[in-house]
Amino acid sequence: MTTAQTGGRDKRSPAFTIGLALIALILFSGFSALGVWQIQRLGWKRDLIARVDARIHAAPVHSPATITKADEYRRVTLTGTFLHDKAALTQAVTVRGPGFWLMTPLRADDGVITLINRGFIPSRTASYDQPRGKVRVVGLLRLTEPNGGFLRNNDPTGDRWHSRDVAAIAKARHLSGVRDYFIDAQRGPSPTDLPVGGLTVVSFPNNHLQYAITWFALAAMTVGAYMLVMRQTGKDRRA
Repeated sequence: MTTAQTGGRDKRSPAFTIGLALIALILFSGFSALGVWQIQRLGWKRDLIARVDARIHAAPVHSPATITKADEYRRVTLTGTFLHDKAALTQAVTVRGPGFWLMTPLRADDGVITLINRGFIPSRTASYDQPRGKVRVVGLLRLTEPNGGFLRNNDPTGDRWHSRDVAAIAKARHLSGVRDYFIDAQRGPSPTDLPVGGLTVVSFPNNHLQYAITWFALAAMTVGAYMLVMRQTGKDRRA
């Protein structure tokens, strides 16, 4: 066997050259397609960020009866009476440390109930303001968070909540006519009063440009590796 033969396949044969070219073409096409897809995702993510930013800073609109995913983070307003005896505490990790979100039902004049995340409290025993009578709430519309948190399921029986699951909380509190979303209330006039509102984190990871560069770099490396192998194969043929 000569040095031009590797693993039973002769580098000087047309079959080897064609096979190598096909493999390189498949890899190059695949990596390039993934790079283009990430560029498209980058455009979509930037558009999403711009749209959400516009919703957050827009004038509040009346809370809708039905929603879609496109309504999340929309700034809304509603009036009603808090049902403080039906409130639930869900675990929270915030810039103020660990604690709880105070989820309090708000009943409108027509009887419809909306779950309001009034804000953060540091412990179950913390004392907080409980306004009576009719109130006006302004905040960000949020989608329900079913089931629980990461590796932690909600426990309605034990009244332990790891996510803001609207349907489960409503059922546990024996509430009917509840909207299928909740509202993150904006911060009150005093930033030190409990609960502390306005702590909604609006963050969308945007690594698509880095991913696109990685895929395009792999495509370029495929071309470089192919050219290097073909150059070496040409030398072997001349030898």
